[in-house]
Amino acid sequence: MNDYLDLFLSYLIVEKGLSENTRTAYSSDLVRYLDFLEKSGRQKPSDVTTADIATFLGTLQKLAVGPRSRARCLSAIRMFHKFLMIENYAESNPAMIIEAPRMLHTLPHFLDGREVDALFAACSGERGEDLRDRAMLELLYATGLRVSELVHLKLREVNLDSGYLMTVGKGNKERLVPIGESARLHAAVYLNSVRKNSDPQQQNPYFFLSRLGTVMSRQAFWNIIKKRTEMAAIRKNISPHTLRHSFATHLLENGADLRSVQIMLGHADLSSTQIYTHVTRERLKRLHQHIHPRG
Repeated sequence: MNDYLDLFLSYLIVEKGLSENTRTAYSSDLVRYLDFLEKSGRQKPSDVTTADIATFLGTLQKLAVGPRSRARCLSAIRMFHKFLMIENYAESNPAMIIEAPRMLHTLPHFLDGREVDALFAACSGERGEDLRDRAMLELLYATGLRVSELVHLKLREVNLDSGYLMTVGKGNKERLVPIGESARLHAAVYLNSVRKNSDPQQQNPYFFLSRLGTVMSRQAFWNIIKKRTEMAAIRKNISPHTLRHSFATHLLENGADLRSVQIMLGHADLSSTQIYTHVTRERLKRLHQHIHPRG
């Protein structure tokens, strides 16, 4: 069964256009799945049954693998067996009738306005890394980009004069996102000082660079947020996605329509954006309980 994995991963690149992160996750899931099949004596696609897949997912549950990870694993397995059918390596897809694990929809964490200000203030200073970190955080909050979209943002994709950027999100889909005045200002300061000194010939295509003048990794930016959070004395557990959640929540709280927020976030399905309406409703409920005489 492992012989088909490389073919499938090539198929994901050529035919499906999935992102590198998704391909990596699917590959990891399928290596685990195919190892299970091998130990179960399944040597070809026709040997695999729906019961085998259910048993595998049950094993993941016993190992305390969360429902979201199990759902992603099932998605990978379904696509893998569908690929086997398309290429005539199998006659049926034994994963199609298995239901995805039920997931509890937890409300996303976000920062309030004072916390956003405190996070930005933690980057005050004239050092190169202060100017860069402030620009990255301002741009992340102003646009709601995913962290991978931020660190892979290219110079040619940002138009500070017109106040917008172009980013390539999940499924290689492009979207246009406006940039607020504050983010434009701090991005321009970084671009015309720190970025210009790090790469005077502009040979590196990426907008944000590490201290070594190379493209920044997602982990490096994660560490920047952790550092600035501690400096701001914010006790919440903040990740790059927290600023994306804050972007969407604050837009809706201030009257933005759901469809516009969906477009700016790059959500393929409106249901993914609707979680933020729950956030704003919960906040209004707490506000009412706190302020109203009979709350």
